[in-house]
Amino acid sequence: MTTYIVTGAYGHLGSTIIAELRKQNKKVRGLVLTGEKPVIEQSTFDGVDIIEGDVRDINSLERLFGFEGEKIVIHTAGIVSIENKINKKMYDVNVTGTSNVISMCEKYNARMIHVSSVHAIPDRPKGKKIVEIKDFDPKKLKGGYAKTKAIATALVLDAANRGLNASVVMPSGIIGPYDNGRNHLVALIKDFLSGKLRAVVKGGYDVVDVRDVAKACVTATDKARKGETYILSNAYISIKSLCDYISSISNVKPIKNVLPIWFAYMFSPFSELYYKIRGVRPLYTAYSLTVVMSNGELDHSKAAAELDFNPRDLKVSIADTVKWLTSHYVFNAPGYVLKSVKKTVKAKNLNKN
Repeated sequence: MTTYIVTGAYGHLGSTIIAELRKQNKKVRGLVLTGEKPVIEQSTFDGVDIIEGDVRDINSLERLFGFEGEKIVIHTAGIVSIENKINKKMYDVNVTGTSNVISMCEKYNARMIHVSSVHAIPDRPKGKKIVEIKDFDPKKLKGGYAKTKAIATALVLDAANRGLNASVVMPSGIIGPYDNGRNHLVALIKDFLSGKLRAVVKGGYDVVDVRDVAKACVTATDKARKGETYILSNAYISIKSLCDYISSISNVKPIKNVLPIWFAYMFSPFSELYYKIRGVRPLYTAYSLTVVMSNGELDHSKAAAELDFNPRDLKVSIADTVKWLTSHYVFNAPGYVLKSVKKTVKAKNLNKN
């Protein structure tokens, strides 16, 4: 029987992929960091063989891969960051970790789906759609995350050229239920619901639902062509419009302050220092400001044609994210606490177009 191996199994995307695989009655083995706790309900992992380890540790990958039978790997493990530079941990996980997974796939003749990012693709002038590429060059990119994803993706494609049955999917900004704020965009929504977010900057993101990405990753194991890359995007939305829509389906007041991008750029070094001193992840940096002002026109027609990728209405994704967060947390500005009862903020107009 084929076993599906999911790295980063307790992450937002990894756990949603496992939920999709289990819905299809697939045999699943997941890699999680030692001591890591899942955000999604533990019942999602019923029947899943969980292996504690680290993609940076080749010995733990031997434990993950060391069994008889056909293996299909969906590699989601990685560090998502809006830092401007590459730090050692980010490189070790995103690049060295991917290299280790490639080595295991080659050793055990496993099929590999690598989850990269649209940020590994160089920006294009506005008005020109961003499409899939084959030449990934970190020198053409800004930001540590984008650079490490480009390097890792190039390694996967090199392995495919050597004969490994590997393909790459590249999601845009992921939102959706089953995350407590480790995901940057979900953290932004969470901060808005809690009253911490009092101003936004101009610009926005192409946003896609984690459930649609997860389904595409599973479909890719069967349908993605070896050595090919696939953009998994949905629709562009400005940060202000995102918050306005959440306000319209909840009792949270809308944001009135939209900061000029030059103002945010000017204070971004101080913002990064402030959050570093506090020991928490910043909401914006010079790199993230570059991202929100970049071209948000992404073309996912290749994934639609080859992977049956059909993302849901973005408003449904936003409303479902709000519903999940408010069913797990109480939002009383300026903070929140874990909640043991049903939601206090009602998500209305869930299916409104």
